[in-house]
Amino acid sequence: MITLIGKTLAEEGLKFMHYGASAECEACRFKSTCIDSLEEGRMYVVTEVKDTEQPCPIHDSGKVKVVEVERADIEALVDTKKAFEGSMLTFEFPECDKECTMRELCFPEGLYEGDKCKIIKSIGKPANECINGLKLSLVLLK
Repeated sequence: MITLIGKTLAEEGLKFMHYGASAECEACRFKSTCIDSLEEGRMYVVTEVKDTEQPCPIHDSGKVKVVEVERADIEALVDTKKAFEGSMLTFEFPECDKECTMRELCFPEGLYEGDKCKIIKSIGKPANECINGLKLSLVLLK
């Protein structure tokens, strides 16, 4: 999908989270291309940078570049019983209110409860054991 990103950020492989539009974006003639094509709260990766630039008062450089993006693959911890490469799953957050070193993987930014995901890679066991005793595996989700 095509969008616009700050000129200084525009490089292939860049991952970014779309947090939504600034108030200044509402009246911009590029809003439909820049903001409306992205879903708030999702992680994207730049797959191609085009030569086209446009002015933008929001970004430091004062310019944005046209880029192609796709949803980024996201590392997450899932129940080991569901961690098979190629399988589809409905992503569920664990019932946990404890802070631990693996919390970011149990509640990964860019995924919502109920998202339909494909396991594109099973990475294996996490570095630490779950403090709640859950059997978890680290996977890469699309």
